[in-house]
Amino acid sequence: MNATPSTVPSAPGTGRRPAGRFGLRLNLMRPDRPDLADRVTYIELFFDLIFVFALTQLSRHLYENQSWQGAAESVILVLALWWIWVHTTWVTNLLDPARLPVRGVVIGLSLVGLVVSVSIYESFGDRGFLFAVAYVTLQLGRTAFMALALALHDRALFRAFVRIFLWLAVAGLFWILGGLLPADYRLLLWATALGIEFVSAKLGFPVPGLGRATPGDGELSGPHIAERSALFVIIALGESFLVTGFAFVDQDVSVPGVLGLLLAFVSGAAMWWLYFDHSEYAGSKALTDAADPGRLARLAYTYVHAMLIAGIVLSSVGVKEILAHPDDPVIFSTAVAITGGPLLYLLGLALFRFVVAREVLISHVTGIALLLLALPLAFALSPLALGALGALMLTTVACWGTIVRVRNGTAEKEAG
Repeated sequence: MNATPSTVPSAPGTGRRPAGRFGLRLNLMRPDRPDLADRVTYIELFFDLIFVFALTQLSRHLYENQSWQGAAESVILVLALWWIWVHTTWVTNLLDPARLPVRGVVIGLSLVGLVVSVSIYESFGDRGFLFAVAYVTLQLGRTAFMALALALHDRALFRAFVRIFLWLAVAGLFWILGGLLPADYRLLLWATALGIEFVSAKLGFPVPGLGRATPGDGELSGPHIAERSALFVIIALGESFLVTGFAFVDQDVSVPGVLGLLLAFVSGAAMWWLYFDHSEYAGSKALTDAADPGRLARLAYTYVHAMLIAGIVLSSVGVKEILAHPDDPVIFSTAVAITGGPLLYLLGLALFRFVVAREVLISHVTGIALLLLALPLAFALSPLALGALGALMLTTVACWGTIVRVRNGTAEKEAG
């Protein structure tokens, strides 16, 4: 599915026009009623469950490969996972997940997603080819189904998904080739594959003879996109608690361990508060009111939210470091993991608020600045103390934002 809604063309009126002579005769598109078009369904949440395990394996990969190459590999993996999730979210934004064919396809995608998840940890090792095949199968299979589902019902969207399929097929060659070659070549080839997917989406998937997509919102449901993204933030936070819990139960009970567990909870609660106290509502309202919700959703939810998820994953790696080595000297990779997670999360949140509301919150800027200042000071602290500093920064920014919201008279029902 096209992960950039602005490249999904809209047709006049309802946007649904007959296309060709082949395809699924049953119209699987979401109904026009807001209560049905905007609703997040249980089958979508079932698909999300796959990513709980995927994110834990991603955290494990980053924790055990704390090097520049390991960081680059983790960036590739987190973007690939996010791209899979976003593509599928746009599919269920257009098609009705309550229809049996759509439900069956989502379950099939979940199975392939499970294969992706179990191969993540060794994706730059012995399971690189398995990861690549599963990833390409999921991307192409989903897009082919979308083309068949739309062929008889919307010419513009059908042509859009044909273009998307062709570009994903080109990228798929690099994924497969990378899976067959050693890790050093694999990193370059997979980065190229992701670059092809992201850049082609940005350009509207141009194909000679088929043109390119033009700005428009198609069948976009802003509230559905906002809620799906918010739920994935919950999924990521749940993953961080899962990683923390496994790390804690694998060691003897100690005072540093208990303190590390407490810091993990405080940090996770602060991240939840920062997003759901008002930012989630601000994003949903902005999509509802936007003249071009497709463009806004592309920026705020397709790209910026990837930073939020990456920040949560990196924070879980930092907590694991704290639990494993609470009093050891801080090295560079440890400092980056412990302070980088909260920093990346706050930076993503600040960009999100700017994109959806054109506002820059002093609390966010202050928290980012203080975390940047804490990085060179980290080597004078223990991992436990550094984690406490990060948790304090997140909590302070969260409380600051809520105080400002209350003083401005924003109602709690509008605050998520």
